[in-house]
Amino acid sequence: MDARLVFLILIFGAVFAAGQAVFGLVTVANQKRAVNRRLKVAEKVDGVSALVMELRKQRGLSAEGKKGERLRWLSDLIVASGLRYDPRKWVMMAVGAGVAAALGVAFGAKQPLLALPAGLLVALAGPILVLKFKAAQRAKAIGVQLPQALEIVVRSLEAGHPVPTAVSLVGREMPDPIGTEFGMAADEIAYGATLEQAIERMSERCQHPDIDLFAATVRLQAGTGGNLTGLLKLNASTVRDRHKMRLKIKAASSEGRASAMILTAAPIVTLTFINFASPNFYGDVKDEPMIKIGLAVIAAWLVLGNLVMRRMIDMRI
Repeated sequence: MDARLVFLILIFGAVFAAGQAVFGLVTVANQKRAVNRRLKVAEKVDGVSALVMELRKQRGLSAEGKKGERLRWLSDLIVASGLRYDPRKWVMMAVGAGVAAALGVAFGAKQPLLALPAGLLVALAGPILVLKFKAAQRAKAIGVQLPQALEIVVRSLEAGHPVPTAVSLVGREMPDPIGTEFGMAADEIAYGATLEQAIERMSERCQHPDIDLFAATVRLQAGTGGNLTGLLKLNASTVRDRHKMRLKIKAASSEGRASAMILTAAPIVTLTFINFASPNFYGDVKDEPMIKIGLAVIAAWLVLGNLVMRRMIDMRI
């Protein structure tokens, strides 16, 4: 074999190994930061009561752990997103995005009449879309992490630890979001709440069906007695099976979702390409009343078709 070829292969192997090592170090560092996020808050405050109040404040909850009664849907969305609650910062970012969108429409698209509506739309709808995206992302992570968290609790109980210790163990050992949720539950138990109350508040914060099932299991055991370890084992198995079923449904509906994305993107991409390639293609007739009506009808049918396809592939367990 050529010595030069061997030398190049060795160089490639060394660079690949170095890249893997750097990636591993970054991944481990991110995991450690995620695990210790709640612990960093605990380092800045003194006592369990101050920790509970600070964690509730960061989630947009009241001192009693309740959500705001005004605009309850928005309060639920803020808590479910898991983002640190900072109204002043959020308003400044929303206003900045709205101003940028208005300037872009006014000077970039040369539509000054649409600048104000576009700015208001981005400033008002943008934050809600971000919250919805973060809440969905967090709910997906909770569904994946919950079976492992329940198994940690089960193993801790089987080792003879009390329930508060088992719950706090999850808060110390698992990354966010499930680590923070169990950590908050453990802090509330230490603050004086019962296990049932702490898990019920966790269910209200997460707004996830698997957490609701966990809370129902705890309520059942508290009301009727029985072996909590056995119930949690069954709960973990049920949650894992439900997650597998969700993945199967996602795989089965992947063709429909791909078709929906292609059918939605095709006319938009085509129209954008035509406007850039031949600006006068629609430029001479775009102000005609029938053209405006036709484009509005096409847009309405496009939205209606997306809603129908979404209902076809939206399967819930």
